[in-house]
Amino acid sequence: MTVFDDLAAEQDRLAGILGGLDEAQWTSPSGAAGWTIADVVLHLAQSEESVVATVSGGDLRAGRRDLAGGTVDELMAALVRAERGPGPDAVFARWQRARRAALDALRAADPDRPLQWVAAPVKPATLATTRLAEHWAHGLDITGPFGIDLPDTGRLRHVAWLAHRTLPYSMMLAGEQPAQVRCELTAPDGASVWEFGPPDAESAIAGPAGAFCRVGARRLGPAASGLTVSGPHGAAALRLLRTYAE
Repeated sequence: MTVFDDLAAEQDRLAGILGGLDEAQWTSPSGAAGWTIADVVLHLAQSEESVVATVSGGDLRAGRRDLAGGTVDELMAALVRAERGPGPDAVFARWQRARRAALDALRAADPDRPLQWVAAPVKPATLATTRLAEHWAHGLDITGPFGIDLPDTGRLRHVAWLAHRTLPYSMMLAGEQPAQVRCELTAPDGASVWEFGPPDAESAIAGPAGAFCRVGARRLGPAASGLTVSGPHGAAALRLLRTYAE
């Protein structure tokens, strides 16, 4: 299984959940502050359309004055506001088209050619990883308000890898000295352990992979995660952990 296969599986799971929601649920608040369920799916559709654009060499902000400045969150919120309005069926159909086109584009892209993305150029497999992480995180936003079960799966290994891989960037952005951090995470199967970082790193984070990924997605506070930290940089690394650009 490749990351592209796992991205498809995560999106298929979300599609099944969305297909079971009624109109009242689509227009109700999601776990993403200020956004309805429809807004979240619209954002995912817009993001997948951006994947297609960047694979084809397009400018993600071309012709969009509303995307000229601000943080990434502010830019995404502005884009949702600009295109909010169509009913749930139209939004769902748009996301379905966009996610399939994006996945096809990523599979067909030169695996060694970096693609321009939000914070820095990334290779297609890494971009697919960020898309998997975002769909999973927004899946929590969609299912959480309704108490719909979204079990953790082995696909979270990609999300955990991404969170660990971006730690130096996250620490540098916060004015912290980047440092090596060892992560030892218990997989959703309860038996496997996912290991990231050098064994001799001075600092470490350990505990459930699901909690680690939720902290990285900013869906769970470090203090409530049950994760343990050690070494001079462990606490800062956990505090700054994230799976998306800001």
